[in-house]
Amino acid sequence: MWRSVASNALTFLVVAIFLLAGVVLWGKRQYTAEGPLEAAICLRVERGSNFTRVSDWLASEGAISSPQIMRIGADYADKTAQLKAGSYLVPEGASMEEIVDIVTRGGASSCGTEIVYRVGVNSLLGEVREMDPATGRFEEIAEYTPGGDTEVPAEVTEVKSRADTRYRVALAEGVTSWQVVEALKAVDVLEGEIAAVPAEGSLAPDSYEVSVGDSRSSVIDRMVQLQNDRIASVWATRVSDLPIATPEEMVTLASIIEKETGVASERPLVSSVFVNRLEQGMPLQTDPTVIYGVTEGKGVLGRGLRQSELRRETPWNTYVIRGLPPTPIANPGLASLQAAVGPAQSDYLFFVADGTGGHAFAATLAEHNANVAKWRAIEAEQAKTAN
Repeated sequence: MWRSVASNALTFLVVAIFLLAGVVLWGKRQYTAEGPLEAAICLRVERGSNFTRVSDWLASEGAISSPQIMRIGADYADKTAQLKAGSYLVPEGASMEEIVDIVTRGGASSCGTEIVYRVGVNSLLGEVREMDPATGRFEEIAEYTPGGDTEVPAEVTEVKSRADTRYRVALAEGVTSWQVVEALKAVDVLEGEIAAVPAEGSLAPDSYEVSVGDSRSSVIDRMVQLQNDRIASVWATRVSDLPIATPEEMVTLASIIEKETGVASERPLVSSVFVNRLEQGMPLQTDPTVIYGVTEGKGVLGRGLRQSELRRETPWNTYVIRGLPPTPIANPGLASLQAAVGPAQSDYLFFVADGTGGHAFAATLAEHNANVAKWRAIEAEQAKTAN
């Protein structure tokens, strides 16, 4: 009898082991298999959250088939204690294993909200954006003026209260160093003072991710380092026989090109005009240098130039001086640096606005005067329409 009981018990144990192994194998397949999510979603993990809350929310969103299996899998992989706060993009069809990896590996949030401080030539704008998981693109939900007198929108205050909100400072091409410093003073997530306004042309227009509590001086240091790297890299690619002898002169020429055109395809042509003039000993005669002589980069002139200003002798007035001015007049971007040492091959010596946002180029004064006449007619028509 006891032998029969023992035999039955052994049989039961073997069956149980096989059943358990089958359940484990099934659970593992469920954990690693493609998930049921039909469209990407943004998963926000609050600080202090846990896998129970995360897995339950994912199940409610139809992203996983079993919150229990996800928790067991995370525990088996020894990742339960590695959950990181943040906002994470969970792609379509992600397995539970992939989701666990996404929320435990750390690093910057891959979706959610961000505030971009856009430092422009004319203003500083705060832009609150949220990623649409379906498209992977950020959509603007609010904008405001940082450091301004207007009331901060409620959406901004709410977004700033989130621990996973990302912040960026985006410098437009052509801003002056003074404008950058003044803008950073108004970026309220940064701390500390900037000892001095950096040299003109020494800051790289780009987008910089920052964190709450970063020092303003550290952000400036990053801008300087990137510009130094760009200058060294671009200077090494310069064509031969250019009428610019040093990297500093390249930056100065690039800053003039930057202020003269916002059309990327025109930059090599604009560069060719100035290179041709330098080679022939002609004054550059470019209005942005005159404006810099008036403002010294502190703010925007906000009006047309006066004849007296065109005649006034300043170190930057290229109607009065020959050659390049002593310093850059703005912080040029990478494309303008490249144009300065890689001008187009042309015989152009003049250019003027053509009414389309671009310019009309000319090799002779007669051609240029004809282009100027066309532009004056366009200006007159625009003025008539405006009235």
